[in-house]
Amino acid sequence: MNFAAFLGISILVIVSPGQDTALTIRNTLVGGRKDGIATAAGVSTGQLTWTIATSAGLAALLTASEPIFTALKLAGAAYLVYLGLQALRAAIFPRSRPVIRSPAGRGLGRGAYVQGLLSNLGNPKMVVFFSSLLPQFVARGSLTFASLLLLGLIFCAMTVIWLTGYAVVVARVGDVLRRDRVRRALEATTGLVLVGLGLRIATERR
Repeated sequence: MNFAAFLGISILVIVSPGQDTALTIRNTLVGGRKDGIATAAGVSTGQLTWTIATSAGLAALLTASEPIFTALKLAGAAYLVYLGLQALRAAIFPRSRPVIRSPAGRGLGRGAYVQGLLSNLGNPKMVVFFSSLLPQFVARGSLTFASLLLLGLIFCAMTVIWLTGYAVVVARVGDVLRRDRVRRALEATTGLVLVGLGLRIATERR
């Protein structure tokens, strides 16, 4: 197992901005640090699901089935577009925006975790990523459920740490980011990013 190479590639993948990062930032702005961390936990739980599926060989079967893979891709794309349109509506029509609470108040609550989970589970890149990446770092003779699961768990832990860091930083500068003009600009930006990512996933080929 080339553990150093695995860590290097994992870091590059995790720190590259994408739908999980955009969603974590948006939910932190909407509901504060707790919602940002809950989103990160949801994303990591989704990755854990793909890790277990890969370790058990289910992910490979999923990618081999074109109809199932396409259905997953379209469902994930539709969910991203839905979240993006919500953010755009909140930016254009401020009264439709969820009320932003203080750190001691209640934000999105469980909804933030569910959004992170569904966003990750609906990302077809994840199943391809896990089914193709993890086995590359395990010697053929030791390609077992336990070895694949270990690498997946490490990847999940790195992801939740990184996204939690995003949530903490955004929450600390939240007073500036929550100013009406700044907040609406960020809502619009993250909305466009999420819609764009959803459309790209829906239209791109494997």
